[in-house]
Amino acid sequence: MSNALDELPLIIDRTAPTPLAVQVADGLRAAATAGPLRAGDRLPSSRALAARLGVSRTVITAAYDQLHAEGWLSGRHGSGTYLTASPAPRPERRRVATEPDPEDTCLDLGAGAPCVEAIDRAAWRRAWRAAGDRIPLVRRDRAGDPEYRVAVAEHLLRHRGLGAGSDTVVLATSGASHAVGELAAALLRPGATVAMEDPGYQRAVGAFRAAGVRVLPVPVDGDGLRVEDIPAGVDAVYCTPAHQFPLGARMPAARRIELIEFARRTGALVIEDDYDGELRYDTAPLPLLATLGPDVVVHLGTTSKILAPVLGIGWLVGPPRITKAVLSHRETTGTGPAAAGQQVVVELARHGDLSRHLRRLRRDMPPRRAIVVDELRSRGCDVVGDDAGSHLVTPLPSAAAERRVVAAARRRGILLEGLGRHHIGPQLTFGIPLGYAAVARADLPGAVRIVADYLVREGFSDQDPPSGRPAKRAAR
Repeated sequence: MSNALDELPLIIDRTAPTPLAVQVADGLRAAATAGPLRAGDRLPSSRALAARLGVSRTVITAAYDQLHAEGWLSGRHGSGTYLTASPAPRPERRRVATEPDPEDTCLDLGAGAPCVEAIDRAAWRRAWRAAGDRIPLVRRDRAGDPEYRVAVAEHLLRHRGLGAGSDTVVLATSGASHAVGELAAALLRPGATVAMEDPGYQRAVGAFRAAGVRVLPVPVDGDGLRVEDIPAGVDAVYCTPAHQFPLGARMPAARRIELIEFARRTGALVIEDDYDGELRYDTAPLPLLATLGPDVVVHLGTTSKILAPVLGIGWLVGPPRITKAVLSHRETTGTGPAAAGQQVVVELARHGDLSRHLRRLRRDMPPRRAIVVDELRSRGCDVVGDDAGSHLVTPLPSAAAERRVVAAARRRGILLEGLGRHHIGPQLTFGIPLGYAAVARADLPGAVRIVADYLVREGFSDQDPPSGRPAKRAAR
């Protein structure tokens, strides 16, 4: 056998859970794929390779048998075992200078990303281990794990003041945007209309449109969605009253009551997306729409903003007629939320770790926000958005200014987005939503400083700043 074959990089790890025969087969397969082995090469005998690796001959025989079954090897009587197939070597990829992949390398200052730095890693690992110790379900409950639904009900009562009683039902979901799609498919016929904040949450827009529902934009102001501008005859209204996405307004009590009265008068369903309602740290939260109008409101929440998207779960609270229709849709389509994420949340809640995490978030977000606000205002930039959540908006004069700032920041390894991507109709507000949760606390000041430089240097170049100050157009 050639020297190259004598030096095959086969490594056996006796501490690994992978069986030794599988490790040998994987190593030979990798050698054929990466290049050391070529079609026609003769492999050592099972006895010789076993002696070389310090394993039993049975291990090598099992590995060879597996590769024979896959068509990699063939035996020639009296001659030995040969590699009969190997893929063509991969062409070497030329490395070119490109912008970094935002998912892998950029500092994420986009709106909506969670603060995973605040997660207690020990509690996180403990919850996943405890969830993994559970006996796997044979059939999943379409409504969600009963313990998860109880944990959500207690969470909503404690942190959002929403009590789930006989007039409402809690369901597990696969997240807010997935729940929007379920509601659209279960309750709204193709061609139905839903009124939605503009600018607003584009994944909800996509979920409605995927179900054949027409989305009608409704303008927002400093108090959120303008109820008086909701088109007549709509079947549903989608809104984010606790912290309007992306502009950050909080809908006042009077307008909330106005929206509930509109729904009762017209028969429209109100979908309340409370995506980060737990992250209020300036004043006590206002009553949820679902508390004011449980008969006409479906309340949606998610763990993606307060914990991490990897859980892939949320919740829906609505009247029985609504939840019954959603469950019927799930039975018909065979869909439903995955159990694993629910069980992790159950374990976090069981030991009080979920409440402690939320307290950490509410302590951590204000100083993060202060870093962003102080840097922007020191450069003469406006800041729009309620003192809550995990993002704010700095206005710009045009869509072109948005694009310049986003592109310039990307070249410096910072991921941003403009308000343009959040509009449904013609873009009337311009600016950059800045998230301050996803970036490590130590990296935040430097990242914001870079963005502020571009906001001043490039963002206002469309027009001459009056009196030496940048021109601004409030994103309201």
